Amino acid sequence: MLKKIMVIAGEASGDFHGARLIQALKELNPGLKTLGIGGQQMRQAGCRTYFDIAELAIIGFTGVLKNLKKLKQVFTRLLQEIEKEAPQAAILVDYPGFNLKLAQELKKRNIPVIYYISPQIWAWWRTRIKTIRGAVDKMLVVFKFEQALYQGYGVDVSFVGHPLLDAAQADSSRTDFLQKLGLSVQKQTVGLLPGSRQMEIERILPILLQSAKIIRQKLPQTQFIVLKAQGLDTASFARILKAQKTEATVCENQTYNFLNACDFALVASGTATLETAIMQRPMLLVYKVSFLNWLIARCLIRLPFIGLVNVAAGEKIVPEFVQFQARPRLIAEQAVEILASQTKLSGMRSDLAKVRTNLGSPGASRRAAEIITNFIADNN
Repeated sequence: MLKKIMVIAGEASGDFHGARLIQALKELNPGLKTLGIGGQQMRQAGCRTYFDIAELAIIGFTGVLKNLKKLKQVFTRLLQEIEKEAPQAAILVDYPGFNLKLAQELKKRNIPVIYYISPQIWAWWRTRIKTIRGAVDKMLVVFKFEQALYQGYGVDVSFVGHPLLDAAQADSSRTDFLQKLGLSVQKQTVGLLPGSRQMEIERILPILLQSAKIIRQKLPQTQFIVLKAQGLDTASFARILKAQKTEATVCENQTYNFLNACDFALVASGTATLETAIMQRPMLLVYKVSFLNWLIARCLIRLPFIGLVNVAAGEKIVPEFVQFQARPRLIAEQAVEILASQTKLSGMRSDLAKVRTNLGSPGASRRAAEIITNFIADNN
């Protein structure tokens, strides 16, 4: 039975997945002590965190450079705690820039390393697979195609399915949710999901709001709701909304009730595209970073698209408006074209249903917990 493990997550999505995994591990291992880095959800699951994900949610290569001193301090302190606590194993959740370096240090200390939610080596930096093969003892993946990729490189890997399949469920009807927001049940509703990190909000939210303004000019009966992720600075969010002068209602958290109420969505690239796909809501993907980050990424990305929803589909089923294409008029024109066509809307819903099927079956966190428990028992 497991007694003490480290769990390390660096972003909001990792905090979410880490919390669900911790809950499943504790069901199998009563009394399990968990330590590490995470956010509110991991703490609620009983994890003692040395640092909060808010200190680590850094976007892009330039963001890492600007925060290098802080990251080094976190890294050093974490290693000190690991040596003091001597955990049975460490579970690293996504966040590869930090976690792969940590995996190498853990390997030196003979601490078993389980990686949950694989780095996106299929998209860029495939050379990282050498680091993974040398430093990671067990890889748990959430996309089926990742299993074959890792097996080809001799990595011990298991496909567990995607944990979002258990989470992506509304607990409020569309009618109740919209009425609570003071919105019409009859109007076409478009959701704006600008991301969960402050730098995303600064760059992407203005684009989405400007796009919404143009959509309303073409489709006057359309209403807009904006999702504000937990932990985002309320003042800066309000400042952007006021500056854009776009009529939109803000909803904080409640992601799945939010998506359930939408007929269509404009979504920042990331986990939200998968959540929207699982809820089978037609969407457009929007993303923009600094010019330098984009230039570096262009040299590294190996795929013709960036959205996780398109990666899971194996083809571009959702239009992407990235960097120089992330222009409100282009986005709005495509959105209006889809919104005005029931054929296009139903076709996209059908494609999204296939994506949901490709993600496996519900119960991913439980399966991952069982594999981890057995793996550590076999290696201790």
